[in-house]
Amino acid sequence: MDQSPSLSVKQQSIVAIAALTAKGELQKLSLALNTGLDAEMTVNEIKEVLVHLYAYCGFPRSIRGLQTLMVVLDERKKKGITDKMGREATPIASREPKYERGKKVLEKLTGQPEAGPKRGYSAFSPEIDVFLKEHLFADIFERDVLSFTDRELTTISVLSSIGGVEPMLQSHLGICLHLGLTKTQLEQVMSLIETNIGKAEAESGRTVLAQVMASRR
Repeated sequence: MDQSPSLSVKQQSIVAIAALTAKGELQKLSLALNTGLDAEMTVNEIKEVLVHLYAYCGFPRSIRGLQTLMVVLDERKKKGITDKMGREATPIASREPKYERGKKVLEKLTGQPEAGPKRGYSAFSPEIDVFLKEHLFADIFERDVLSFTDRELTTISVLSSIGGVEPMLQSHLGICLHLGLTKTQLEQVMSLIETNIGKAEAESGRTVLAQVMASRR
């Protein structure tokens, strides 16, 4: 029986912030940002969530999220609240080509070797495979302000909220399980999606999660 603990308060804030930013619910996002900061998320951690999600829902949503965070921080400063900036990302010292670094990150995420001929959309559009490996999995995932688990929580929260991307959600739910998140914790993600975004989005996510769990039996 899965007796895993719940998502931490920080992880719950990541889910809410990512989901609300993806949907453009800026008024609710302001509240979620305050909750995250009160839970001692650092400013840089929240910025990293908002930057990460642009790869899944676009620059416009990401930038509106960052602008909302700027307003929230200014309002908190006027109230005498000093929020921790937190550490910056460690500079990347490797001289290995970004494509190869990205492949290694993806292998860590999935637990599967990145070998053999390209398939599906990667074969149809080799350029997007390059962009994914070099930019998403190297430039973004290698930034260590957030853990891989926190980045995947951000990702599945965005994908569940925007809908219509079930194959990608299925893949990333599998990655979450590989990284150590449990069925109970992923069910909690969907409950948070229902609370913050809506029942339809949550039910769709639950359906995909059930398919992922069934495939692992």
